[in-house]
Amino acid sequence: MAPGEDSRMFAGLRDKLKATNLYDAKVGAIHFKNKVGKFGNLINPNHRHDEEHEKATDEKRNRIAESHRFNSFAPERDGNKIKWYVDGQDYFYAVSVALEKAKETIYIEDWWLSPELFLRRPPYYNQEYRLDQVLKRRAEAGVKIYIIVYKEVAAAVSCNSAHTKHALHALCPEGTPGHGNISVLRHPDHNIFENAGDMTFYWAHHEKFIVIDYEIAFIGGLDLCFGRWDSRQHPCADVHPAGVQNEMFPGQDFNNNRILDFQSVEDWKSNELSKADYGRMPWHDVAMGLIGDCVYDIAEHFVLRWNFVKRDKYKRSENVEWLTMTGREGENEDLIAVQRPKHPVGGYSHHPLSPLENRSWARGQQGTVHAQIVRSSCDWSSGILTEHSIQNAYCEVIRNAQHYVYIENQFFITATGEEQAPIHNTIGRAIVDACVRAGKEGRKFRVIIVIPAVPGFAGDLRDDAAMGTRAIMDYQYKSIHRGPHSIFEQIKAQGVDPKQYIFIFNLRSYDRLNKTPAMVQQEERSGVKYQDVQRAEAEEIMAEGGHSSTDHKPTLGDSIAGDEKERLMDQKRKFEAQRVEVGLDKEVTSTDSIAATAMLNGGKVTEQRWDDDLEKEKENFIQEELYIHGKLLIVDDRIVICGSSNINDRSQLGVHDSELSIVMEDYNTIDSAMDGQPFKAGHHAATLRRLLWREHLGLLPAQPLDASKDPNAQPVDVCPNDIMEGPEYDFVADPMSDQVWNMWTGNADTNTQIFRHLFRADPDDNIKTFDDYEAFLPRHNKFKQGHLHDPFMPAQEVREKLDQIKGHLVWMPLDFLCDAPMAEKGLQVNAYTESIYT
Repeated sequence: MAPGEDSRMFAGLRDKLKATNLYDAKVGAIHFKNKVGKFGNLINPNHRHDEEHEKATDEKRNRIAESHRFNSFAPERDGNKIKWYVDGQDYFYAVSVALEKAKETIYIEDWWLSPELFLRRPPYYNQEYRLDQVLKRRAEAGVKIYIIVYKEVAAAVSCNSAHTKHALHALCPEGTPGHGNISVLRHPDHNIFENAGDMTFYWAHHEKFIVIDYEIAFIGGLDLCFGRWDSRQHPCADVHPAGVQNEMFPGQDFNNNRILDFQSVEDWKSNELSKADYGRMPWHDVAMGLIGDCVYDIAEHFVLRWNFVKRDKYKRSENVEWLTMTGREGENEDLIAVQRPKHPVGGYSHHPLSPLENRSWARGQQGTVHAQIVRSSCDWSSGILTEHSIQNAYCEVIRNAQHYVYIENQFFITATGEEQAPIHNTIGRAIVDACVRAGKEGRKFRVIIVIPAVPGFAGDLRDDAAMGTRAIMDYQYKSIHRGPHSIFEQIKAQGVDPKQYIFIFNLRSYDRLNKTPAMVQQEERSGVKYQDVQRAEAEEIMAEGGHSSTDHKPTLGDSIAGDEKERLMDQKRKFEAQRVEVGLDKEVTSTDSIAATAMLNGGKVTEQRWDDDLEKEKENFIQEELYIHGKLLIVDDRIVICGSSNINDRSQLGVHDSELSIVMEDYNTIDSAMDGQPFKAGHHAATLRRLLWREHLGLLPAQPLDASKDPNAQPVDVCPNDIMEGPEYDFVADPMSDQVWNMWTGNADTNTQIFRHLFRADPDDNIKTFDDYEAFLPRHNKFKQGHLHDPFMPAQEVREKLDQIKGHLVWMPLDFLCDAPMAEKGLQVNAYTESIYT
């Protein structure tokens, strides 16, 4: 036999065997061996980093990170064009415009994604802009859509990613246009037979970003999910006597977690909370849209995550492909976790689908913002060694601040050193250092922090069920000012008064339910409650969406049985049949929301029409905390950090939740002032800060619902931000001016007092013990949550008090439960669960 002839013979034999069942059995055995082999990970947690090729990849990643600021995987990038979005109305409208223009690919990464979310409002008049319908149109047009969502632990979180996956996969059934163009992955897995030692129960994928065609990206604090859409006036009410078709928040999109958390979100039409009786919890958030080199870095993070999930969970799934990427080919494809197993399952798709150099940003700088992508990521979330470049960025930017630090965040849990275990992130130490340095230098300096009054979701904070929320609040107070290692005490220990430098606020909103006497009569005459009508409306506009296919697993959210649907429609017909009889065929003179009265030129509450005795109107006034969900840092009107990362260990350590943020500094400067002195401010940071402060101070007008002509509701490639110049814009230009600060603290003083006096809004500084709590806000069913506390207060006095509220600022109650154990150690809070809350 000639040399090499034996190898050729066996190669030919292998080729013949590939067409036989014997070969299939062999490959199947190999896959089963790898599947069973995962149990070995229980005793080898380093199994993704112990082979030579894995060590080489880790070393390559380390070298790259060490060459970058903040030890990030991504470099600093010049020439980005970046646009800010404040609150959901502008952001979701811009996303809807950008998605409709997608030609090749869409990447979406979310903690929670609601297919039935309306990107434009009112929903009845914008049904084609429901998220699943927008994605369906793009899939049918040939766009490939890739989505990664967090796979929740159902017992702890109610976002139901299984519904997200099945609903989206069912949009384009087999044999229809777009079939196979929508792929949804859920991670991490909770199946011990699949994942064994790789299971993660405590931590979440928390990123919120979108990449479209490698051309444009969105990044920030807003998931594409229920409860996030809102306008700058932050209405609480959604009752419409002129017709339920005018409602803004259908089905589960109307939510107030202080009263009732999301229930069975797959049944998106249902809502156990009656809009006629309660207000919603308003939502404040911030995000960015960008074109530039940073789009590539966001896309790279997505591709890494996709390939890691493919490897970790879908390695044997034929319908989940590996993604390769221009710039990460050949010997560098390991940086994005591409694997080429001997027996691959699923193909390889190279992105972008058209040449990268065709992108506008690849042909030259598009803007003036110097930016860098930073992340929190690690072995369980991305298959990499731990990266906490977000924490690095926060600490360095805060420590170097010269004039002010402005923070909006959902949480504030941080340490000043090692003595504050179980808290480990050191953003608190950076704040201490910045304040002490300013104090020693005699320099005017402020740290302004805006966080939610109640940072988690709970009912009554006195209930056992609220123990987790109280634990979070306890850690926040210990971070801020309780205990020798808190930020305040550490500053004080160095001879500096922290109360001269650090100021902490919440936001709160009020409204009036437009439950008019005529509508009450309509309920009585028809025998139908408004709550039943709101469910019928949700069924009408939310049930259709293509959630039906042969492989779709039925859920509560599928269009309900014919008899039940007909019953709901009949209820609605009965209700509407009484419209003329009660006089609602004429114009309703009372407005559906009075939230605009807290804003610029929004009128006064005392000027609002009410078609009945004002004493009856009192039952309809409501308030609620304005939930701050943005993850934002602005320093010195020059640097901005925005993304998905909270200020807590979960977001900052890298080994817990996965996060993605962007650090931005605009090289386009504008002439401004800082404490009365001429100052060159970054256009991006200064204009964002000015708009936020005007919103919080009530120095912006309320937003109209039609966002089609609003520049701030368009993608970054359409137009820049409208900075809304005018006297109010000029007034807040200097962030350190005494006039601005006097208005800021004055509004907070007045607003806090009015909300306390009218509503007994909690938490409050007068509640120092649980006995105080009962005295301040007795536990009984006499008054509804969020309504007026004193039913005997004269109606005119209530109206006049509400007239005094301007904007949404209130002081954070730093003395709340200061003399009580907020979270006693036990089953819910102990050494094993502490890290969940921090």
